[in-house]
Amino acid sequence: MAASAKTLSLEKPNPPAEDWKIVLPRRGKQKRQFRKTIESELQKPGQSWSPIDDQSDPENESKLMQKMLSYVQKLESSQFYQAFIDQIQSHEMSDHLHRVSGSEEKLQMVIYGIGSIESYEPPRLQLSLAILMKRKFTWIGDVEVFDPVLSLTESKVLSALGCSVLSFNEQGRRQALKPTLFFMPHCEAGLYDNLLQANWEVNMLNQIVLFGNSFEAYEQFLSVCKDPIREERQRHIMAIRRFTKEFAINATSDDYFQTFHSSSWHFFRISHDEDLQNC
Repeated sequence: MAASAKTLSLEKPNPPAEDWKIVLPRRGKQKRQFRKTIESELQKPGQSWSPIDDQSDPENESKLMQKMLSYVQKLESSQFYQAFIDQIQSHEMSDHLHRVSGSEEKLQMVIYGIGSIESYEPPRLQLSLAILMKRKFTWIGDVEVFDPVLSLTESKVLSALGCSVLSFNEQGRRQALKPTLFFMPHCEAGLYDNLLQANWEVNMLNQIVLFGNSFEAYEQFLSVCKDPIREERQRHIMAIRRFTKEFAINATSDDYFQTFHSSSWHFFRISHDEDLQNC
């Protein structure tokens, strides 16, 4: 993967893979740097979920919707977006997408860890990219979203934008029983590992397209910084590397670097005679 001229910040240590981390906006004038971390929320996979607030102001919904539409428009007219679409439509990546989809006409899109679109710009840009992909490509089917930080206002806006907000916390453990695109930019490594562990069978792994943090970057980091705890939490990420075709995206633009740096497309191609049980 080509190195960027910018310095990439390395991910902070991950919490236990089975726990989400909820980061609520801090009151006051001082802004906190955006981060999508996974803190103890102590919800078990599949536990029912609802927004922590039980009221939504129609005026706030309208303002957030207008803000999202503005971000979608801005992103659509950017060079970053055009390069992103050109990459997806390239011959090599199209071949991988066709292989994953097989006889299915559409890939379901599951968005995990989107963060607060009300409070931070990176989640708004990431959601805008998913919305534009849905508009652009007929092969993208239903779009489902989950993050435990979502407010009722955000949930209503997401629904108005054509997304379904999950009513239970899967902890990233959705099984790909049909071809599925998992859209997970800048999630914690533990969430990727949860996803892989839940799909640790050849048939399911071969039906996954994953957009998220570069697995190659995780491997490079662990090769330099030996950390047994981190290695265990990323065990499935490391085990899948030899079966992974990764396409790094170009995020050198100043406007989009923070939001999409070190992001890649991942495709898994595993033959049926491979033994995954010992991984």
